Amino acid sequence: MPLRLIDGSGVALKLTAELRYDATDPYAVDAMFQTGEPRGVRWVFARELLSEGIFRHSGEGDVQVWPFVDNHGRATVLIELRSPDGQAQLQAPADRLSAFLQSTYAIVPRGAESDHIDLDLMVSTLLGESDTTA
Repeated sequence: MPLRLIDGSGVALKLTAELRYDATDPYAVDAMFQTGEPRGVRWVFARELLSEGIFRHSGEGDVQVWPFVDNHGRATVLIELRSPDGQAQLQAPADRLSAFLQSTYAIVPRGAESDHIDLDLMVSTLLGESDTTA
């Protein structure tokens, strides 16, 4: 997905991100930002945070998302990221972000996320138990 990184002086720099969705982590969207670093920068967002942010201000703290109209009159979504290392403000095309989110809802419908979580596996993993069935 093409993005614009807005620097401290308001200048927009081109940036790309690869968005991924996995039904085994149904509440999350994984974003890998291609920053020129060999490994890129990875952030994980709540899917609902991004979905709500298309229409209204959403989020508190480290990640906030809200709708915006850019200088060319295009609907965009602003994503503000904060960490101890600094902060960044990104502009994403609202139509592209919406299309991506719709594709995730085709995989796991909104409200059905809990049906896709294997609680037994999660507890076993947290307890450090290995699978002894063979």
